[in-house]
Amino acid sequence: MADFHAPVSTTTVKRSTRIQPIPAPTEDHLPERSRAHNLNLESPDEILKALQAQPNLETVSQILKRLADSKHGSNLVTPSANSAQIVSTLVSSTIPDYWRMFKTSKNNDNELVSCLRSGNGLGAILSRLRALIAGHQQKKSNYRRDTSAHIEDLIDILERILAGKDTSAKIWKDICALAQNPTQKKLMWKEYVSQSTSGKIVSTVAEAEDVFKDVLRGRGGNWSWLGDSNKYASWLGLNLAVLAEHTVGMEDWEEASSAVTELFAKATSSGFQHDIVASIVERAVKNQSVGALKEVLIKLKKFEQQKYMTALLTYIPRGYFGSTISAKDKSSLQPSSMVSGTARLLHDLVSENDVLEEFLVTVLVRGKTLALDNTLQARRSIIAVLAKDDEKLHTLLEQSLQLFGDKFYIAHTPILHQEALAHNLLLTCGYVQRSQPMFMKMMAKSSYHVSGMSNRIAATSPRARFLGIAVGMAISKMVDKPEIQLKFDLEKEEATEAVWYQRLTEVKDEIGSLDTIRDLSTNTSGMRRGDARARPVTKAGSGKPLATPTQTDVVGPRIVEVVSDHEDEDEDLVAYGKPDSDPEDDTDDPTAINRNKPTAPVYIRDLIAGLRDQEDYDRHQLALSTAASLIRRKSTFGTEVTDHIEELASLLVGLQDNLELPDFDAQRQQALIAVLLAQPATMAQWFASTFFTGDFSISQRIAILTTLGLGARELAGLKDDATDPLIPSTPAFPSKTLPDHLHKLYAPSSDPVSSLASNLSQQLLSPMAASAADQLTGPNILKVRTFSSRMEVEKRRTKPIPNALSKIVADNYFFPLTGRWWINTRSSSDSVFASPLLLPAFLNTLALLLNAAGSNTLALPQMTREFWELLLSVRGRAVGDKGVLKALLFAFLMVVETNEDKERLATEQSRELLETQSWVKVVFDGLGAGSEEDDRVRVLAAGVLVRCQEVVEKYQRRMVGSMLDY
Repeated sequence: MADFHAPVSTTTVKRSTRIQPIPAPTEDHLPERSRAHNLNLESPDEILKALQAQPNLETVSQILKRLADSKHGSNLVTPSANSAQIVSTLVSSTIPDYWRMFKTSKNNDNELVSCLRSGNGLGAILSRLRALIAGHQQKKSNYRRDTSAHIEDLIDILERILAGKDTSAKIWKDICALAQNPTQKKLMWKEYVSQSTSGKIVSTVAEAEDVFKDVLRGRGGNWSWLGDSNKYASWLGLNLAVLAEHTVGMEDWEEASSAVTELFAKATSSGFQHDIVASIVERAVKNQSVGALKEVLIKLKKFEQQKYMTALLTYIPRGYFGSTISAKDKSSLQPSSMVSGTARLLHDLVSENDVLEEFLVTVLVRGKTLALDNTLQARRSIIAVLAKDDEKLHTLLEQSLQLFGDKFYIAHTPILHQEALAHNLLLTCGYVQRSQPMFMKMMAKSSYHVSGMSNRIAATSPRARFLGIAVGMAISKMVDKPEIQLKFDLEKEEATEAVWYQRLTEVKDEIGSLDTIRDLSTNTSGMRRGDARARPVTKAGSGKPLATPTQTDVVGPRIVEVVSDHEDEDEDLVAYGKPDSDPEDDTDDPTAINRNKPTAPVYIRDLIAGLRDQEDYDRHQLALSTAASLIRRKSTFGTEVTDHIEELASLLVGLQDNLELPDFDAQRQQALIAVLLAQPATMAQWFASTFFTGDFSISQRIAILTTLGLGARELAGLKDDATDPLIPSTPAFPSKTLPDHLHKLYAPSSDPVSSLASNLSQQLLSPMAASAADQLTGPNILKVRTFSSRMEVEKRRTKPIPNALSKIVADNYFFPLTGRWWINTRSSSDSVFASPLLLPAFLNTLALLLNAAGSNTLALPQMTREFWELLLSVRGRAVGDKGVLKALLFAFLMVVETNEDKERLATEQSRELLETQSWVKVVFDGLGAGSEEDDRVRVLAAGVLVRCQEVVEKYQRRMVGSMLDY
């Protein structure tokens, strides 16, 4: 051990006896803390040099305080070479080194945020984020710091920069104060507009969080609101409203108007104008700044004004009228404070603006906004606004009468839009009759109305004829004497509805005050379209939410245990044995035993609470498994289901399988069908509206379609065939089954609608195949015919089942789906509703609805006409997709099979029949035999060709007569 302490070498140093003088300190040898006092803060070059020389905290603090004070000469808002380098240094060096220290000590953090609150700062942060993302993805990052921590710091400071409702107003104020000339001011503002409205911030932050999601989740970090497009759009709309409040009416409004309108115009092209406008309107109503918004809208271009008004008309029904289902009862025609309040909002925006007033007339006549067709109260608000201008009101009446009686419009427009136009027409007639009765009388005797009534009565669709009769009777009651008024003998239900249509002419809505909708705007702040779970359930015609039943204490006698001190005298009675132990008692760990097991919900409110409680696995699973049976049991007992039905439906549609429950999809689907069957007519309209307007995923929308299709078949008496696919089959060999999480991943997706469509197509094609094989086996004289007994024949014969669906399928199921589909696909060429992901399920659902309605449905001709036009319009989308092609061929086959009156089909639908036959023949010739899927599609095409050929051959003479003008 002594060897370890032996010296390796020895060196002798000689000390000098002379004392060397200490050299005078120079500036280069001073410590940084001393040099901070001699820093020239007036020179941008000195500031840049100091920031790049790894300064200490005191130096950074002095620099940030100097740069944040915009009263002096140097600033970072005005673009220059030095300011760009300083901003870049702050982003790349200062933020990673000092930002977390600033946040902890609450010093200099506001100064750093102020330095970067400009177009230059936002651009530098976004560029740095994209560089970090690219370096991480390419795995070539050479950063010595933690990249994920740097990402968090950049996103954090970006949130601080943009936080607040007056960010845009502050930036505009700084630009006006520091810009050297108008050209520079315009360029600086344009840079900020480009950064804030182009989607760069949302996409970059979302991509950064996606790249580092594992790291951020491990640290427990919350996701930034900048990566959520809806939240960012709401922030942008709030900033637009505040900017308009700060600039409109000021001395520099004429100069600032171009900048404000530029930001407003760019915001409409962001793709989230609905959320933007919703936030603007909520702010304007709350602060009574609608006048400022009006001044900004007037400065915009015509198409930009129309975009904002379209988004506003979409927001009003969802924001102020709650439910989109308009019940045709007395309450829906009573004066409403919400109608008056929204009328005031629209009046303050469109008054003295001919562009928007003409656009409102066009919207009411042409029906370009889907939300308006769903909500009568919103259309009443618009007509009340137009009633203040006699010229616009007369134009609305004239155009509505002309379009309502047009023969082409009657034959090819969905019934949903025809009903909305009939409502608008009668409401307008009432206002015109009260203001100028002579003009109303002239329009009633005009050729528009007379020829329109003739076209309506001659229409093949029963619903189209009824609308013409109802409108004609209402107008005749207003202008004709009692002895010459039009009268029709209608059935009880139609007569009641005709009276409701006549009462539309008596509606008189006044322009009220914004106070009636201000409280609702405050309460619904932050709620956007698609968030159906947060929307209060309201009764049609009123803006007040329905009262939720509350649980009360039990009043009355209670069960009290009586304890006796006497011993039991009946000693001859044999005591019961002790119960077996619970399965949970097998464990020796007392902490693992759960004595508080949840019980099955008994009330609908308990069911809703259990479905929302996803923290408790047992309670959530029990609620979902018992939801269908509880809803079906309670739907015929009391009003529990009807009081909570929309809330329950919204909750079930938006439910996510976060806990990986067994049979989640099947149980949720059964519960949705139970909700639909509780109120078939009302909830069918709700589901059809939610499918197009809700913010749901593809799987959730398919669940809605499945609910409509299978629920309709169960209502028609076809329950067993329709609900079999929902019951999960038990595997015969459990040992050969993958685990649950792997089975869900690799097992083929079971779509009940697609399975049911395949079964029905097989049932329809099997007789044709058997008939074709029978013809190939030889003459009938050589075949042996077998006879069955009468009992066997009666056993196989299906008994007639009352079809409760046929009366409500057209107006509540079929027409709401087809009408809304046309509007959504026409407004956008790449709509998700026309994509291969949703289109097959949508076509299969409509085909199942048509089949479930049956051949005796009164509205079958109109349903056939609308469905056939829809099918012919999607032929181009079926060219490259076998799923769409298969669904399209199945729908064609179902149309021809359901219409048993082939004579009417050949007479009224001859053009569609021949066009379908020629197109399917081309498809059949182009399909090659090979895979199993191709064979199935080929068999479907052959079945459609055979059915079409049968009708054409039988009624070809009649079809030639009707096709002379083809």
